[in-house]
Amino acid sequence: MNLRTGIVCIVMDFPTFEPRLPWWGPDLQTLRNKVRPRSVALPPGKRLMIPMADGTGDQLSASLHGESGDELVVLVHGLGGCEDSDYVRATASHLLSLGRRVLRLNLRGAGASGATCRLQYHAGRSADLLGVFKQLIDEGIAASFLPIGYSLGGNMLLKCLAEYGRELPLLGAVSVSAPLDLEAACHRILAPRNRLYHGYLLGQIRAESLRESAVLTPSERNAVVQAKTIYEFDQNFVAPRNGFTDAEDYYSRNMSLRFLPDVGVRTLVIHSLDDPWIPGDSYERFDWSSNPNLVPLLSPAGGHVGFHGRQSRVPWHDRCIERFLQSLPTQ
Repeated sequence: MNLRTGIVCIVMDFPTFEPRLPWWGPDLQTLRNKVRPRSVALPPGKRLMIPMADGTGDQLSASLHGESGDELVVLVHGLGGCEDSDYVRATASHLLSLGRRVLRLNLRGAGASGATCRLQYHAGRSADLLGVFKQLIDEGIAASFLPIGYSLGGNMLLKCLAEYGRELPLLGAVSVSAPLDLEAACHRILAPRNRLYHGYLLGQIRAESLRESAVLTPSERNAVVQAKTIYEFDQNFVAPRNGFTDAEDYYSRNMSLRFLPDVGVRTLVIHSLDDPWIPGDSYERFDWSSNPNLVPLLSPAGGHVGFHGRQSRVPWHDRCIERFLQSLPTQ
C-alpha cells in the first residue's frame, strides 16, 4: 500500500483520487450520476444483435462505436443498468476520444436486450460473456478484447476471466466496484442507511424481470411481485430459476472472490473502500500477491462507480483505465 496516498497499487503508478466539490463523501459520489447526469454525446453506433447459443433464442443487443480494427473494448453494465447507464456512456466517450473501438453491451434482458430475451442476467451468467466474445470473433467484428465490467457486471466478468480467459484473445480486463462477496454485498445493501438505494435497485430488477418479453411461470411472476427485498428476490426467483438451492448457494457459487486466484488475464481491479454498496473488507482480505495477473487499485474514497475527482471532469477510474490499457501489449 502507498501510505502517502492510501491507494493499493502494485506494478503501476496511477493518479491519486481527490474528490471534487460538491461531491464529498461516499453517497454524493455514488448519487452524482443520478442527481446530475452528464450529457454525454456519443457518435452514432451500429446496432448488433448477438444470439446466445443455449437454445433459448435470446439475443443480446449492443452498440458498436469506432472505426474498423482488431481490438475492441467491451463495456458490461451493473445491476439495473444498461448500455445507456451514465457511467457506461462516460467511459465510452472517453475511450472513443482516445481512438479506441467500443462496444456497449446490454446483458440478457437488460436495456435494449429486454425485447429479444426470454431470460435475465444474474451474477454468475459468465457463459453469456463467453458467447458474446466468440460471436464477435466469428462475425469478424474483433480479433481481441479489452472487457470492462462495472458492479455486478464486474463480478460476472471476473468469473468469466477465471473460467474462460485462457481460451479467449483477451489483451487485459478491468473491473470497477465489483461485489467480490455477493452475500456480504446483499447484507450491506439491506442496511437501514441504504434503504433508498435498495428500493431503487429492487424496482429496477423487478421491472426488468416483468418486461413483456420475459417468460415466467405463474409462481415465478408471483415471486418477483411479492419480493420485498433483494434477498427475497434472489431466494425465491433468481436461485430456483437458475438451478441454485437457495440465495446462499447462488451467492457462494458465483461470488468472484473465489475465482480471483484463477484469473489468468492481466486485470485491473478498481474499488473504493468507502463504497456504500460493496464492503471493502472483501478486497482487503484477499492476498493480491497470490496472483500476479491482478492489479488492485483500492482508493480510500470514491463511492460506488463514482470517482468524481478534482483533477479532471473525466472520472478518476476512467483515467486509470486509460493508463492501464496503454500499458498492455497489443496483439
